[in-house]
Amino acid sequence: MKVWGALAVLVACAAATRAAEPAGDGAAGPLFDTVAALDERLFEAYNRCDLAVFESMFVPDVEFYHDTGGVTRDRASVVDNTRKWICGKVRRELLPGTLRVYPIKDFGAIEEGEHRFCELASGRCEGIAKFVMVWRQDPDGWKLTRVLSYGHRTAPAPAPH
Repeated sequence: MKVWGALAVLVACAAATRAAEPAGDGAAGPLFDTVAALDERLFEAYNRCDLAVFESMFVPDVEFYHDTGGVTRDRASVVDNTRKWICGKVRRELLPGTLRVYPIKDFGAIEEGEHRFCELASGRCEGIAKFVMVWRQDPDGWKLTRVLSYGHRTAPAPAPH
């Protein structure tokens, strides 16, 4: 009888522990699918230098924090910086398996992941960075309100074949 009592206590403790865990790892579900599609649309515009689409995905007072580039506090400057430093020079690629999405109650979502940047002229993908983006869901769609791009580092060399 003591064994059954101890087993019941263990099961109850395990259930309580599981209930306290966050609901999911941010790597699946309808919100994940929505934000993954937004990420794809944003960076397709970024990679193709479609600045009208790119601009439409940010709120006017977006804040962009870049560990090596500093802070940009408005959409027009984000777009202008992209025009000057990215268009025709760099391609962004999301690193497979790194994207995570978490809900923000009554607001939108947090997107995090890692991406690499490839030089168009050489085709070399030498830079990797982490990112966090805060998306707000408005009646007219999803918009970026905050972007953090950090941890920029040299990409590891590919393994020899």
